[in-house]
Amino acid sequence: MNVLQRLLARLGLPPSDALRQYQLDEQVHAQIEALARQAQLPEREITTSLLASALNEREVSLDLLRRWHSLTPREQQVTALTCRDYTNREIAARLGVASSTIKTHLKHILMKFNVHGKPELLAALRAWDFSGWDRPPGT
Repeated sequence: MNVLQRLLARLGLPPSDALRQYQLDEQVHAQIEALARQAQLPEREITTSLLASALNEREVSLDLLRRWHSLTPREQQVTALTCRDYTNREIAARLGVASSTIKTHLKHILMKFNVHGKPELLAALRAWDFSGWDRPPGT
């Protein structure tokens, strides 16, 4: 099964021997041409690879968003503050709870995100902007 066939299967489309044609913005086409020359690969292969990569990235992003929505509001707060580099003790003081409570929240968060520690959680959410989460409540 070639890349195009795998991509069609992943999208739930029937396998097709006929290649589909798509219009590309001139600037995008020029970038693909440049990448193809640089990699010494056919444009079609570069385009297919880029599309597969973008679809995979989108799938990962949607999965992370689903996991985020599975968190309770308190777990979301703890996640955001953890991603803002607050320690468990600082988060506990900020939220008015015991450090052990934060530890329990983090255990649940790590399970829901299917990661094994804070470093993996931070890596998974590194592109997310949590800058507004460290403001005091009500501001």
